[in-house]
Amino acid sequence: MPMALLLTSHVSASMVGGANSRFVLNTAGVDTMLVPTVLYGRHPGWGEPGGGEVEQDMFQGMLSGVADNGMLSLTDVVLTGYYADVGQIYDTGSVIDVIRKSPRHYNGLHAYSNTPLVIVDPIMGDAPDGLYVSNAIAAGIIDQLVSRADLITPNVFELGLITRRSLTDTASVLRAARSLDCPALVSSIPCGGEIGVMYVDQEQAWLVQHERQMDVPRGTGDLLTAAFAGALVNRQPVRDALEYAVSVTASVIHRAREWRSPELPLVAARSDVSEPHIRLTARPLD
Repeated sequence: MPMALLLTSHVSASMVGGANSRFVLNTAGVDTMLVPTVLYGRHPGWGEPGGGEVEQDMFQGMLSGVADNGMLSLTDVVLTGYYADVGQIYDTGSVIDVIRKSPRHYNGLHAYSNTPLVIVDPIMGDAPDGLYVSNAIAAGIIDQLVSRADLITPNVFELGLITRRSLTDTASVLRAARSLDCPALVSSIPCGGEIGVMYVDQEQAWLVQHERQMDVPRGTGDLLTAAFAGALVNRQPVRDALEYAVSVTASVIHRAREWRSPELPLVAARSDVSEPHIRLTARPLD
């Protein structure tokens, strides 16, 4: 069975961050190890979250425990998310390097994949509000994590920050994504009255559009990234993975609005995570 290392937030009462990613990946048949960067009671968007940052020495200690159990050799996917401490970002960069250099077996067990896949969700901010992390955190994510990624999953605002470009339409997003050293899954792309998600690498580009919804629960970016990651590690082609991930996200958003849920109802809508009731199709951009 595939194994993923998640380095992101743990939020007790909100379906975001590690809880979100873990559920989606587990549903896809991917085992998970969560090393939290923060321990919050609720999403900060609701108000004072409670809890706080995981101190760097504790973060390092958890990573050491994972390593001492041989699990870095068995890690197929590294998924990074929310950070509130620059030191954690540097520690994450170091553990990515160790995973890539490690043998793909431990104590008679072999990793599912021949090479690990490093996915960086560069959680820094969104339009129109801008950054919701410090400038130091944003710089660390770009310098230490984006530079190590096999795939990044920014929204349009974050892609503009990474590439230092003004992004106004699908054409400018495509050009910016093509300027990167790795593939990108870009969300929150304005497409007239709709919203789009684009996958771009140096050989192909695909776009899925769907109805723009207002006042959706938080965590849709976590859901999209985890669904795409689960499909990739299960060896789906990128077009299929894109269609599945966006369809899952749209389906769960629809359930949340239908049920008036203030959080993403991933457990109640688990059938939509496996088989989304909304099916969306990607179109080529090249």
